[in-house]
Amino acid sequence: MAEEAIIEDEGSSLFSRMLRGKSRGQILMSAGVLSILSAMLFPVPTWLLDALLSISITFSILILLNVLFIEKSLEFNSFPTVLLIAALLRLSLNVATTRTILSKGHEGTSAAGHVIETFGSLVIGGNVVIGAIVFSILTLVNFIVITKGSGRIAEVSARFSLDAMPGKQMAIDADLSAGLIDESSAKKRRKELESESTFFGAMDGASKFVRGDAIAGIIITFINFIAGIIIGVVQKDMAFAEAAATYTTLTIGDGLVSQIPSLIVSTSAGLLVSKSGAIGSADKSFFGQLGRFPPVLAVVSGITFVMAVVPGLPFMPFITISIGSGIFAWYLHNNPIVQVEDLADIAEEKQKQDSIKAAEGEEGEAKEEPIDQTLHIDTARLELGYALLPLINYGKGQKLTDQIKALRKQMARDLGFVMPAIRIQDNMQLPANSYVIKIKEIECGRGEIRPDKLLVMDPRGGKIEIPGEDTKEPTFGLPAKWVAESAREEALFKNYTVVPPPTVMTTHLTEIIKENISELLSYSETQKLLDGLGEEHRKLVDDTVPSQISISGLQRVLQNMLKELVSVRDMPTILEAVSEATKITQSLTMITEHVRSRLARQISHSHSNDEGEITIVSLSPKWEQAFAENLVGAGEDKQLAMPPSMLQEFIKDVRSNFENYAMKGELPVLLTSPMIRPYIRAVIERFRPSTVVLSQNEIHPKAKLKNVGQL
Repeated sequence: MAEEAIIEDEGSSLFSRMLRGKSRGQILMSAGVLSILSAMLFPVPTWLLDALLSISITFSILILLNVLFIEKSLEFNSFPTVLLIAALLRLSLNVATTRTILSKGHEGTSAAGHVIETFGSLVIGGNVVIGAIVFSILTLVNFIVITKGSGRIAEVSARFSLDAMPGKQMAIDADLSAGLIDESSAKKRRKELESESTFFGAMDGASKFVRGDAIAGIIITFINFIAGIIIGVVQKDMAFAEAAATYTTLTIGDGLVSQIPSLIVSTSAGLLVSKSGAIGSADKSFFGQLGRFPPVLAVVSGITFVMAVVPGLPFMPFITISIGSGIFAWYLHNNPIVQVEDLADIAEEKQKQDSIKAAEGEEGEAKEEPIDQTLHIDTARLELGYALLPLINYGKGQKLTDQIKALRKQMARDLGFVMPAIRIQDNMQLPANSYVIKIKEIECGRGEIRPDKLLVMDPRGGKIEIPGEDTKEPTFGLPAKWVAESAREEALFKNYTVVPPPTVMTTHLTEIIKENISELLSYSETQKLLDGLGEEHRKLVDDTVPSQISISGLQRVLQNMLKELVSVRDMPTILEAVSEATKITQSLTMITEHVRSRLARQISHSHSNDEGEITIVSLSPKWEQAFAENLVGAGEDKQLAMPPSMLQEFIKDVRSNFENYAMKGELPVLLTSPMIRPYIRAVIERFRPSTVVLSQNEIHPKAKLKNVGQL
């Protein structure tokens, strides 16, 4: 019993909680929809029918006024749902009034309530034929003009909104990359873009409800008229004239209380979808744009004046319009209307000017943009053919923009500095499926993508046994094949590597960035690295830069390290090493080598395999002596002057040895003495940049070595 009491208390508590807060609105909404549906199944009293018809008319007027007062279409993005409920309410009342008219119509024109009687008598006005014609015209206007027109506008708006999404998305990303907006603004604009596409798509579907509602109203009206007369004459023994007059009044009244709210809601839908990109309430858009050009109103005033003095035409209406439009034209000439769109443009332009002034440290009024702004160079740019634009919002995996953001974060973790933003833009001059990667406006790579397919590669190097289009993987030039999405499972079953189109592009971009990473570290980025150090390292920075080395000198040292993909994330250690080296030498090459030796633990760890071993190939004494003897120059200004024949022999040895190791699955580093390491690396990076060259000073004492040979 105690457990039952507890359960009852919990149940009552749950019920009471449902009646509070957000659940209350949900319960009321559910009850309202169920009540509307129940009106189709059960008889409705006459007094309740009058009340519900009044609610239907009021509800439609409320919808129309909301549409007139909103600033943008998206402010009423629940309109499709509201429209469905309004249509459902009218159809339910149509069924209820039909039941009442057919069962009680013989009692007189008040049998279906006073609302239907009043509307029917008002339109008929004592003449059934005229009333029927007026009602037919109202119905045709609603069905053919308003409903069909708003439906067509909604359909076109949905299609063009969907087609324009990739371009608008790219514009947002371009503004974000250029620094015109921040991340929060970009998220807000993307959300608005998504809401806009969803809204117009829903409006396209909702317009079918409006059309279907109008058709159902016409059919129900016809049934009421024919069936009512038959029931009145055959079952209720009414005279034909009496039955025709009674049921015509009831039918037209019922049709009007259904068609008038339908006409109002259809007009609301047409106003909402035709609002398009206009900003501001309907009165601002209507009067503001019609009255934007005072000369037009002046011409209208002149024409109506001429029509006023033409014999036979009424003088007073035309002369009144002429005087009114003339006064309005004069007023607008002296008090021009500022459009809502103009205000938005002014605000946007002011925001851009403020951003420019803040960035350049200028004061005073913003000046006209100088021509030399066109000389601005994008540090990194990805240009896409028009068929690749959907990859920005790739719906079958991670988006291209998200992958590029992840790439920048990964670069920051691995190499220690935040690379500049990558600008993404369309290029109509490219083939549809092509893309180009540019570093400082210079093309560094390009490829072709099939956006609706998957790239499949065999990691074993064998032939791909899946139907598709043969191609070359754009990053490394490996044999690959573009296959259909449906072949994904088969490819994975055969242990093939399956790569989505955005990942193919991002992989290529990653390799291009790594190849040119040193060029992306500019003077300003170096300054940002120093500014980003904590307060505890401020003394170290002040003692080192610029007293011992300039920022440009430090930039050069960091570039030398990044060129070999050595992380510069440990800036305090790098500054300490620079401070030590500058007391002995001013050669940036020697300073770089000393910094690398101080980062021995980091470098050794980055080149260790899963077993914690560094696989090495040591340089033979023969080549050690050859390089040392061919260094010419006094002091620190040494250069390599090796004979071409000997240099070619060295290149041949490196190629053959390291290719053999690669075929065995080994990726060793070349170990040399500290003095000749930078010169050997300068030779190797020209023909085999992936080969790592380390000096003995860069091997940490606790590192495990695995010697696989000698060069």
